[in-house]
Parts: sequence; structure tokens; C-alpha cells
Amino acid sequence: MAADAKRPKREGDGAPGAADEPLQTFLRWCGEVRLKLSDKVYLSKERTVAEYGMLAKEDIEQGHVLFSIPRNALLHQGTSTTKKVLEEEKGCLESSSGWVPLLLALMYEYTCAESYWKPYLSLWPDFRKLDHPMFWSKEERERLLKGTGIPEAVDTDLTNIQKEYNDTVLPFMRSHPELWDPERHSLELYQSLVAFVMAYSFQEPVEDEDDNDDENEVPNPPMMVPMADMLNHVCNHNANLEYTPDCLKMVAVRPIRKGEEIFNTYGQMANWQLLHMYGFTEPFPTNSNDTADIKTSTVYTAAVQETQSEAEQHHLVEKWKMLCEMEMVGEKGVFVFGKNGSLTDTELYTTLKVLCMSKEEFKELQANEGWQEDDGDDEDSKMAQALSLEGLPALAPEWKRLLHVAANLTMDQYLEDMDSDCRLLEEPGALAKLSPRERNALNVRLGQKSILHHLQQLTQHGTA
Repeated sequence: MAADAKRPKREGDGAPGAADEPLQTFLRWCGEVRLKLSDKVYLSKERTVAEYGMLAKEDIEQGHVLFSIPRNALLHQGTSTTKKVLEEEKGCLESSSGWVPLLLALMYEYTCAESYWKPYLSLWPDFRKLDHPMFWSKEERERLLKGTGIPEAVDTDLTNIQKEYNDTVLPFMRSHPELWDPERHSLELYQSLVAFVMAYSFQEPVEDEDDNDDENEVPNPPMMVPMADMLNHVCNHNANLEYTPDCLKMVAVRPIRKGEEIFNTYGQMANWQLLHMYGFTEPFPTNSNDTADIKTSTVYTAAVQETQSEAEQHHLVEKWKMLCEMEMVGEKGVFVFGKNGSLTDTELYTTLKVLCMSKEEFKELQANEGWQEDDGDDEDSKMAQALSLEGLPALAPEWKRLLHVAANLTMDQYLEDMDSDCRLLEEPGALAKLSPRERNALNVRLGQKSILHHLQQLTQHGTA
């Protein structure tokens, strides 16, 4: 379970937490629903990185099933007491998020004293302890997270949540007063449960019989998976959730030593994604999945700065228009960089190539209505290599200059420079004074800035 931050707690005695009544009630419920927990593990708040976690009582071999959960013990709209009405009227519950049926089910079950799911949901007496940035004040988000992209994402979330609640949820609840009461099932509760679903829900992978990507494929709706959501996350995890027709299984993916915490993974998540969706971060610099974004509009701004005349600016507008038509760039588009270079090779390579074309080259491109590559695989490999850490220094000087200026402009969006953030990290006294929110924000900023700084270094020789 995610909490303030994923950091080590004080060493405890490793006891399974017999005095924790909510946990014991939950474990008894697990037995009743036939959730099978291995004798080699236990749940505790001691010696875990955050809140509850799972630890090994003894050495565990790779492939060992840590627990299995029958499908009737998964909480979603199909297993809730409200199943019948949600199914009969699902047509009026459609929304952009696709979460409305689950959230309605959760609101009912969370506030029903006799709910079948009460022993499970009672583990979360206050969802705000998840500490998603949506629970921070707007001032805190702007002060601590400016430049990271999180404030804008949260503003969008809050707007969508309020619209979804007012336009879809509220009218539905009013038509079913026997199940829901807008006074009890308020917007505040709805927002808190959105955070709960963001942090703890699972989505079963869609089976793809043809093994081909289908952009129109509808993902499975989210569901709550008791016990699986007790495991904390790190990118270097030691367990993984497997789906079978009868149950879900958490399986050790490598040997686990006695006393070691058992970690699941939420996927390849950068720290900004972890904070936005789950309310925590991995300490800098341990998250190997960290990324930094450069907005496509920022690259355009960098290109504008390179123009010397109105004619060149007009020429640039024509190039950008073509890139938009090719869907390489867009109003909200970003170029993503990881620790090994670009993660959006095709889009970035094409953008740099077009923006740095001579007038003659661009006229030829327009005349041909784009270009055709002979070998897609070879071209993809070429682009990936060119935009990797090893390839960036060898780019054409004008390409490097555009990237360098764009990285500089992106760095300027943060309130604090990198040196100031590094000093906070390097001075134990200063770090100890930071609140959990400040530490999480620092991990996000440094993860992004370190990638951008490396990009600046690799492209600086393209500057005049």
C-alpha cells in the first residue's frame, strides 16, 4: 500500500501485527472468502517501506505462489450489492474515465455498515492519507511541482472528476435513493475514491488472440484486488500478479530472502507518474524508469529563436504545419526522454529532420507529400541509435542546437535550479527538515532535471 513516501522505516521486531485489529479482521475475512496466503509470508507495518507491506517469514524460491485470490473475492461493479442496477442501467453511466460503475459500487460498499466488503475497505479509514497531489493545495502544487507537468495533470483530473460527478453520478444517485444519498455520497467522497482506484486498482490485460496491437481495443475496467494491493512497489520488484480463469496469483519472480519485503510493480513508472497516480515516489536516483518531457511546443519555440527573418519564420510555420499533419507534433504533445535517451524516436527524429531542412529539401518533401522509407525496421533502428545517449553527440550541429535550447527552456520552467535541489539532497540536515510532500516533490524534480541536464551536456557542442 502506498503512503507518504517509499522510504525505510525504523527496524521493528518483524511481528505479524497481532494488535492491529483492522488487519486481523481483514485476514479473517480472507479466510472466509478462500483467499489462500502462503505460510512463508505475513503482513505488517513494521520493517516495510510504507504503511502495510508483505514480508518473508523464511526464504522463498522463485515461482512460489505467495497468495491466490478467487475471482469472487475481487471487488468491482459485478460483485457489488449494487450489481443489478448498475448492469441494467449501464448505458447512462458511460464516461470518459470508464470508472463510474466501479466508483458508484465503492461509494455504496464503503458507507454500508453491513457491507460484505467492510473488512477489506476498513483498512482505509481516510483516503486522504494516500496524499495524491489532488489533495494538496493549489499553492503547494505550484510551489513544489512547477515544471514537472503534475499541476496541469491534477487540474485536468479535478475538472473531469467534478464534471463526471455532476453530469453522470449525481443524476443517477438521485434516481436510486434506496442505494445512494448525495449528502453521504458527496463529491468529496467521490474524489477520494478516485484516488483509491488510481492507487490500488488493477486492470486485467486484454487477451489478444492475433497478437497484434489494436488501437480501438477497449481495456478491461479496473477492479480492486484484496491482498494484492497490500504490496508496495519498486521498479526492481520480486513478485508479479498473474491472471488465470479461476483466480489471480502473486508469484515470486526471483528468490526472496527471509525478512525481505515483497514488492509488486505498477509497471514502468517514472516518479512523476508514481506521485500523480499513487501518492509516493522512489528516492532519487533509484528509479530507473524516470523520464523527462520536452513539450513539442517548446521545440517550436526553440526553432523560432533560431530564425533570422520574417521569411524564415514563415518557412518554419509551413514546416510545423506539415509536422502537425503528419501527427508528429501537437498542441499537448511531448517528446519523452529516459535515462538512455529518447523514448519517442520517430516523432523526435522526424521533427528535427523537417525543422532543419533547407528550403530546397523541404520543397521536395512537400512535392512528394512526405517520404517513403524502404525498410521500416532499419529506419526505426537508425532513429533509436541516433537519439540514444551514445548517438546524441554525433547529431548534426543544428539538430543538437534545437535540442539544447529546448532543454534549456524546459529547465527554466522549474522554480528552483538543479544546484539548489542537489544541495537539499546532499545536506542531511536540510533533507531531514523536508515534509513528505517536499521530499516526494524533490525526487520528481531531480529525476527530471538530471535527465534534462544530461541532455544539455550531450548537445552543448551544437551551440554557437
